Amino acid sequence: MSRLYTQAISAVSGQSAELFSAIKSAVGMVPNAYQVIGNNSPVALEAALKLDAALGKSSLEAHEIEVVKLAVSEASGCDYCLAAHTLMGRKKGLSRETMLAVRHGQPSGEPRFDALASFVRTLVSSRGTASPEVLAAVKQAGYSDAQVVDALLTVASITFTNLFNRVNDTQLDFPAAD
Repeated sequence: MSRLYTQAISAVSGQSAELFSAIKSAVGMVPNAYQVIGNNSPVALEAALKLDAALGKSSLEAHEIEVVKLAVSEASGCDYCLAAHTLMGRKKGLSRETMLAVRHGQPSGEPRFDALASFVRTLVSSRGTASPEVLAAVKQAGYSDAQVVDALLTVASITFTNLFNRVNDTQLDFPAAD
């Protein structure tokens, strides 16, 4: 049950209604997290959507973005984001085994994914501090400086939704993650 104000999508007007309409057109529904964010701050919802759209143009592949979002969501304990990004990860070609491995810091069989997940897990568990060795490891796995920066942007994006869903205790509207 939502802890923050929410109302039926049909009762919403203005900027939130416009955003909800665009979301529904794009994905067929308005996920619970977006509904409650938009009910309370259309500015925050618009910013989150624009940030994710920008990530789609970043130097990271779509499946790498999902690796970051899964690793960070696991570290933060966000069941909602784990469910949503497990579904998205499947759509972006990640196997169940790969997603579980990157979430839990286990070898996935994809050394680049493992290095990327390890890098972001280190960031979120160390107040964002990365030793020269941690940065070198992700770069040694083949990630460029631009990809490192885009991974940081992805961490910023998922951190907002992780925090929101943890504060709100957002009800799952996706199948729960394993």
